[in-house]
Amino acid sequence: MSRSKTTLFELRSGAIDAVHLVVKTPDFAALTEALQQRFDAAPEFFSGEAVAIDLRRLAEDATLPLDALIALLRRFNMRPFGVVAQAAQHDWAAASDLPLLDSRDTRKPAENAEAAAPSQQPPAPPTPAAAAPEPVAAMLPTVLIDRPLRSGQRVYSQGDLIVQGVVSHGAEVMAEGHVHIYGALRGRALAGARGNTGARIFCTSFEPELVAIAGIYRTAEQELPAGVRGQPTTVRLQGEQLLIEPLALK
Repeated sequence: MSRSKTTLFELRSGAIDAVHLVVKTPDFAALTEALQQRFDAAPEFFSGEAVAIDLRRLAEDATLPLDALIALLRRFNMRPFGVVAQAAQHDWAAASDLPLLDSRDTRKPAENAEAAAPSQQPPAPPTPAAAAPEPVAAMLPTVLIDRPLRSGQRVYSQGDLIVQGVVSHGAEVMAEGHVHIYGALRGRALAGARGNTGARIFCTSFEPELVAIAGIYRTAEQELPAGVRGQPTTVRLQGEQLLIEPLALK
């Protein structure tokens, strides 16, 4: 039997869908405190997730103790597997235990398109008859829970999540799309779990322990806007701030 070719395995290049930790400060103490607050508020939000550490928002001359950051993420039950860095950061970023990742493969398509300056006139947009919604979003499953959720229960959806009942204190609902709660939200609700900044939270009685969209969160310790506690409410993301607004049902 020839050993020059095998059908038992293949080595191929590819792209991995993973969470990016985008670091915006070289102050490791401040970063540690912010991460600790984040995971104290929702310890299971990214538990077990594969994480790429993205350094490209730092100044080119800034450095960070990467091995300490990797150990910190592992303490939060995350699984860092690589580092994305600018060319000027490669020397110190490559000294960590993690490999450098090709930024062309790890950035979102929108970022790649923005970074690549076209050398010719872009093609004309499709006519209205040819335009259609993205099929991927329509194919994502919606999870329907037709009962109240008690303390300690946790539900996750790769698409939208609908709860017909109360989300009690200590319960957690999480979705990559929107979260709809037809009852009181007294526990935790997290939408846009994989970075979907257009995701929203809707509920008919707003009394949460925590709400979050695409990693931006707000806890019960922070005062709520007037007119939303115990009322129909929607939560959406504007920039890097959560907007919590009354939901008009009439």
